[in-house]
Amino acid sequence: MQEARTALDAPLFSGLAGDIDVSFEFFPPKTEKMAQTLWDSVQTLSPLGPRFVSVTYGAGGSTRERTHEQVVRINREAGIPAAAHLTCVEATREQIDEVARHYWESGIRHVVALRGDPPDGQAHYVPHPGGYANAAELTAGLKAVAPFEISVAAYPEVHPDARDAAADLDNLKRKFDAGATRAITQFFFEPECFFRFRDKALAAGIDGEIVPGIMPVMSFASVQRMAGLCGTAIPGWMAGLFDGLDERPAARQLVSATIAAELCRRLYAGGVRQFHFYTLNRAELSYAICHMLGLRPQGDDR
Repeated sequence: MQEARTALDAPLFSGLAGDIDVSFEFFPPKTEKMAQTLWDSVQTLSPLGPRFVSVTYGAGGSTRERTHEQVVRINREAGIPAAAHLTCVEATREQIDEVARHYWESGIRHVVALRGDPPDGQAHYVPHPGGYANAAELTAGLKAVAPFEISVAAYPEVHPDARDAAADLDNLKRKFDAGATRAITQFFFEPECFFRFRDKALAAGIDGEIVPGIMPVMSFASVQRMAGLCGTAIPGWMAGLFDGLDERPAARQLVSATIAAELCRRLYAGGVRQFHFYTLNRAELSYAICHMLGLRPQGDDR
């Protein structure tokens, strides 16, 4: 009830201290124009002092070179700790360990360790015969290569491949036991979803840091597609809010910022102080949400 009073009684976003830590996720660009958009986004968000930014990794290493290039550039030129995604898909342990060593030698100290999705054409994930079977094994293997900081994935609404919620929590605990630093959740749209998951994780003996993953909606159709793949529930009220905005991108962006900011405000009221934003290589929505949560560019007292 105290959380509810904090969320409902105070004026909208009033008096937030900006005492949050944020991180941002990008994907490797396919073209020079997309590369410029990514770099512009990094430069827009870097004054907010993120704990780290991460760059995703395609199935089977399909974006390996582009991921490496962007991670190293961000780490070197933007002065932000950069994390590289690594997956288990279609690679041997030796191949993955080699990539990890290359990252370490390039100054990258943080890896996001993921099992990964099945490659195109495969309905279900199948471990490589000579590879890491899952993210827990990958985490342990990375720790054997170098003392990486390691983030892993968590699923508040249960991973689609998990037998049930208890088995999914057991898998998360194995990742922490293998050396994970933190877990970043799949995106969700109801704060209670995160709070229930956090409580269940603690009851299951998981006391590591769990960071909510926030997905500002760039395209409602795209979010519907992604949600279907990862098992995220989309509240019925969201469809109504985005209805009729397909041809009005500016209005759609305002609605998206409002929804995501209110989600973050309610998470903040419940004690959350760390947020991870899935930017889709667009900075303005994430920047606006951070601003409403009281975060300002470092050294800027405005």
